[in-house]
Amino acid sequence: MANPLRSEVRQLYKNLLFLGREYPKGADYFRERLKSAFMKNKGVTDPEEIKKLVDRGEFVIKELEALYYLRKYRAMKKRYYEEELSAVLNIGRPVD
Repeated sequence: MANPLRSEVRQLYKNLLFLGREYPKGADYFRERLKSAFMKNKGVTDPEEIKKLVDRGEFVIKELEALYYLRKYRAMKKRYYEEELSAVLNIGRPVD
């Protein structure tokens, strides 16, 4: 009596757990929230409702990826353009 969407749900959980390793508030915080979200919906048996929940989880994955890309972009911008900006504004140079 296994649900055909069970493998999708398990794969979603694994993907979210993997992405949670880089979460800004920490992996433990993310894991606890993820587990509680899945446990809250463990009683859902309607295949349409499960599909909606899986789609919502995939949306969360996209949002997490966007968050990580933005964080990476900001770090790179800060690293490479801070020197250029400080040179243009003469920041950090002694005043004669």
